[in-house]
Amino acid sequence: MDRDLARRLAAAYGTPLYVYDLDVVRARCRALRAAIAYRPFQPLYAVKANPCPAVVRTIIDEGFGIDAVSPGEVRLALRLGLSPARVLYTENSMSDAEQAEALAAGVLITAGSLDRLERLAAAGAQAVAVRFNPDVGAGAHPKICTAGPLTKFGIPQAELPRVLEISRRRGLRVVGAHMHIGSGFLESAAFAAACRVIFALARQLPDLAFVDCGGGLGIPYRPGEEPMDLAAFGAQLSADAEAFSAAYGQRIELRLEPGRFLVAEAGTLLTTVTSVKRTPWGRTFVGCDTGFNHLVRVAMYDAYHRIENLSRPEAEPAAVDIVGNICESGDVFARERLLPMPEVGDLLAIRDAGAYGFAMASHYNLRPLPAEVVIDGGQPRLARPRQTLDELLAGWRW
Repeated sequence: MDRDLARRLAAAYGTPLYVYDLDVVRARCRALRAAIAYRPFQPLYAVKANPCPAVVRTIIDEGFGIDAVSPGEVRLALRLGLSPARVLYTENSMSDAEQAEALAAGVLITAGSLDRLERLAAAGAQAVAVRFNPDVGAGAHPKICTAGPLTKFGIPQAELPRVLEISRRRGLRVVGAHMHIGSGFLESAAFAAACRVIFALARQLPDLAFVDCGGGLGIPYRPGEEPMDLAAFGAQLSADAEAFSAAYGQRIELRLEPGRFLVAEAGTLLTTVTSVKRTPWGRTFVGCDTGFNHLVRVAMYDAYHRIENLSRPEAEPAAVDIVGNICESGDVFARERLLPMPEVGDLLAIRDAGAYGFAMASHYNLRPLPAEVVIDGGQPRLARPRQTLDELLAGWRW
């Protein structure tokens, strides 16, 4: 999204405003599919990254299924017309009520614990997938590393004999072997090591239909970072899948479930400068009409987002702190970031905000949620109107 279009959208819809370019989403979907030569290959979209229906529908139309982690995400996929067979529900501390809802909907559940495996069998499930912890984790931050001894996810690989025993005793077919090592990695060495583990485990599952190697592919958020070598990543994974299928004795479907890779670079959070404060300590705080209630990644993960001054890109550069309007000292988007010196009223673009942005937004400080706009073929349309204070407060019984 260029500067002029961003300014027009801010004038039309106000700020703060999330904007997603669907052409970028399509391009990422096609790049991933082209990188994987192995067949059969079924990519899934980790919808938790960005559940905006217009974005999700675009990804489904590119041949992706849905990786869901909650009843709401399952219902979103089904409401968009996706067949239950193309939805995989990877549970995490699932309740029995959530389990019953998923089974009734006809979606396959990935069990992340031996207890849930037993409960699925007791509820009459005939087939399940199993999420294993391959003891290999990777991610851009410890809080998004989802494998290894310190994480809550998956059944430790050492407990494979228990999985097989439960499966035999309960008459429960384990049709999928699943892993996910973390999010945001740009180097694939740890991923390749974890793939060796999951393929070795999967060889011992007699009823296998697919192996799901998870997601986690990162994007280059910071200056100087190089994007993942997608061709090399795909070639290695395809070769590993070929070797596995040959050893298993039949071609098993390969699955991946990217989220961030498909949508992060498509998204921008537009915000207006509301204050500029210079202190005796030599700091300049540039306040905005958004905060970590709308984009929490910086506060939660020490994440980096590119920020541009769209109103005056030719202004003299200055080192400033870009801060939000939330009553917390951690409400900071950037410290001492060098950018054209903003003034009150300037429009800023926080880039690469399409993943885990609006999806993780909250009403903290009783601030309403922003609007969402999608751009499709250069044409913008409103995907979600801005929430009003009356709508926010109406959630309570008065």
